[in-house]
Amino acid sequence: MSNLMRWAGADITEPFRRLLEGDTGSWLRVEEYRDAGTMVVKAEVPGIDPDKDVDITLAGNELRIDVRHEEKSEHKDKRGYRSEFRYGTFSRTISLPSMVDEKDIRASYTDGVLEVRVPVPEESGNQSRKIPVNRQGTPAAGGGDRGGSGTTAGTA
Repeated sequence: MSNLMRWAGADITEPFRRLLEGDTGSWLRVEEYRDAGTMVVKAEVPGIDPDKDVDITLAGNELRIDVRHEEKSEHKDKRGYRSEFRYGTFSRTISLPSMVDEKDIRASYTDGVLEVRVPVPEESGNQSRKIPVNRQGTPAAGGGDRGGSGTTAGTA
């Protein structure tokens, strides 16, 4: 398995990489999509206080979201008292398509859904561009044969 991870490197998406590494419990599940020049990242995280439990940081072109969650329940009756609690920190790092300024990033929390909006430039329809290849050791333009079999006219 480690050979696969070394071979694939950064080409594997984070959820799949974490699954291969056996770390499925600590990552935050998110929905990502583009909306009119904005990258939208949503995470369903009910029952948190966004002022205390959420940290969003930007490092280079990576957006990191950390969420702390704590859930407690208590039950008292004639037979006794029972208390249960679950807690943990969940995180996700999302690669952004280009460098952005943290002042332009907006985050909101509504009805248990954390939404982060990052403005990104729209991709043009034709992304491919031809890159010229310079030949080393060929004569300057106009001198010598360009293509063909390598023979010149009039030679036998």
